[in-house]
Amino acid sequence: MIEGISHITFIVKDLGRATRFFTSVFDAKEVYASGDKTFSLTQEKFFLVASQWIAIMEGDSLAERTYNHVAFKIREEDFELYKARVEALGLDVKPPRPRVEGEGRSLYFYDFDNHLFELHTGTLAERLTRYAVGK
Repeated sequence: MIEGISHITFIVKDLGRATRFFTSVFDAKEVYASGDKTFSLTQEKFFLVASQWIAIMEGDSLAERTYNHVAFKIREEDFELYKARVEALGLDVKPPRPRVEGEGRSLYFYDFDNHLFELHTGTLAERLTRYAVGK
C-alpha cells in the first residue's frame, strides 16, 4: 500500500547553487551531503522542506522548461515573504495563470536548472469546493 511520497529528486548542474536555492526559498534543512562519495549515481545532497525529503544530484540541467512542477503549500499571510525570497535570488517568475476566486494564490518560478516550482496558498478541499460552486 502506498503510504505517501518518499522523496523528490532534482538533477542540478551546481550543488552549491541549488543548495542556496532550496535553503533560501524553502527554508530547507540540509541533512546529508555525499561530498566526494557517490553511493548513488553522482554526488548528492538531501534536504527536508517541512517534513518532505528533497534530494539533489549533480548532472545536466533540463534542456527546456515545461509546466511540470512541484507545488508547496504556504500560508496566505506568508505569500509576500516568499515572493521576496524568490526575487532576491533573481529567479525567473512566471505571470500567474488565470484563477477563479477562492482557489488560492500561486507564485510560479524556475530554479537555476529549469525546474518549475509553485508556492500555493490554497488546499485541494478549497479548490474542489470552489469548482463545484462554479458549475
